[in-house]
Amino acid sequence: MPSVQDPFYVVKEEIQESIDKLQSTFHQWENTADAGERPRLSKEVLTGCESIEWQVDELDKAIAVASRDPSWYGIDEVEVENRRRWTSDARTQVSTAKKAVGAGKGSNITNNASLNGMHRELMRLPNSHQTPSDQYAAQNNDDFIESESDRQMLLIKRQDEELDELSLSVQRIGGVGLTIHEELLAQDKIIDELGNEMDSTSNRLDFVQKKVAMVMKKASAKGQIMMILGLLALFIFLFILVFLT
Repeated sequence: MPSVQDPFYVVKEEIQESIDKLQSTFHQWENTADAGERPRLSKEVLTGCESIEWQVDELDKAIAVASRDPSWYGIDEVEVENRRRWTSDARTQVSTAKKAVGAGKGSNITNNASLNGMHRELMRLPNSHQTPSDQYAAQNNDDFIESESDRQMLLIKRQDEELDELSLSVQRIGGVGLTIHEELLAQDKIIDELGNEMDSTSNRLDFVQKKVAMVMKKASAKGQIMMILGLLALFIFLFILVFLT
């Protein structure tokens, strides 16, 4: 039984999307009556056919590699044959559209009916070609894609929640930073005030020293001694007053 994550079904899904787009463009080409629009649609259909044919060729190469040892890839001969039949059907339908556009037979009923059955035949496979293994694998592939989509949505939701938490953390850090800034400003103000007081005290001391020098020049030796003692006591008093209160 093929794995749910079998690359064949992933590529098949991509080719089917291209075929659906080709079918829509082909229907527009069939029904358009605009002579100017028809060449553009023809070119688009032919380009789509070439792209799909290239993808189918690459898928055929992968099937050929898997057919050499099917058990290694987890499939059997029946599955290999079904895959070959699918690519053959895809190539046939694309070739039909390509020939119809190339011949300018957009009104051909046979081609129209053939292209209308493209989606049923290539996506689901006809009943005569479909096996229970294909049905199970296709259903599992759809379930896998749906589960992956749900998982991606859950991851996105978790990322959004983590971003919200990160935003709240940044806001809290910003608030703490603002508080620290205010504290630093307050400390700067205190330091400035202390510096001003130190300058004022230094100026007063300089003034006192000058006065003492003048008095000592005029006073006698005994008077100078008394003056020195008095000034020393005054200095001690001022020191205690300034630095210890």
